[in-house]
Amino acid sequence: MRLLSYSHRGRAGYGAVVDDGVVELGRHLDGVSDLSDLLRQERIGDAFDLVTRASPDVPLTDITYERTLPTPGKIFCIGVNYGGRNAEYRDGQDAPDKPSVFVRFPGSLTGHEHDLVRPPESSQLDYEGEIVAVIGRGGRRIPRARAREHIAGLTLGNEGTIRDWVRHAKFNVTQGKNWESSGALGPWMVTLDEIGEFDDLHLTTHVNGELRQDDTPATMAYPIEFQVEYLSTFCALEPGDVIFTGTPTGAGARFDPPRFLEPGDVVEVTVPELGTLRNGVRDE
Repeated sequence: MRLLSYSHRGRAGYGAVVDDGVVELGRHLDGVSDLSDLLRQERIGDAFDLVTRASPDVPLTDITYERTLPTPGKIFCIGVNYGGRNAEYRDGQDAPDKPSVFVRFPGSLTGHEHDLVRPPESSQLDYEGEIVAVIGRGGRRIPRARAREHIAGLTLGNEGTIRDWVRHAKFNVTQGKNWESSGALGPWMVTLDEIGEFDDLHLTTHVNGELRQDDTPATMAYPIEFQVEYLSTFCALEPGDVIFTGTPTGAGARFDPPRFLEPGDVVEVTVPELGTLRNGVRDE
């Protein structure tokens, strides 16, 4: 099942994609305000039961996609995770034995087919295509072997970054990761029952049609299941929390000279099982 948030004729909604349309879950599920609320109430099963009996209420072509989760909970990001990423830093240090973790704020993420925004303070807006895990069942100290039981589904992310602002201080990337609408989340969340082994997923990022990133979670230093275990050790995971699970090599900052995003560029993050997250770029 593909679950998404959208607007239609000026009204916010959420639903499930069926064929070329959307079943408006807000019309049919009592007491659930949006997709984030559906996760918090752990009512994906109710949505599935409804969708198997319903016909689309509105064509996909008539909606405006919005950020998949309108009010995400905690937004975790895992850094330097895919094969070859540690070598990109050229600092001579061995790969760490624990993951790098930082957080983003909801306002830093926009939705599918919305523009990423380059601020006037920097010309170094960069892309990072990622698979994003959405928590559907809360827990603390979740064993790696049971991690999938706590994941509602996967979506796609562009963990956009203002590169020079991540270097303002040592051990601190928060400033460069939280500019308004610098990243994106979408186009929808695919529930875990439709996804096989994570290692078999194939992630690519194209900029203006040019392949820039190409990898699979099989090369991750810290697999998605381990990320759930690790993060839930120091804090409780809750339904609606999300995990940006890492980006492959090939971000714009790693070219010589760097190839940062400019107004008019189009970034496409794709995993066949999850669809394509597409965003243009504009100046603020």
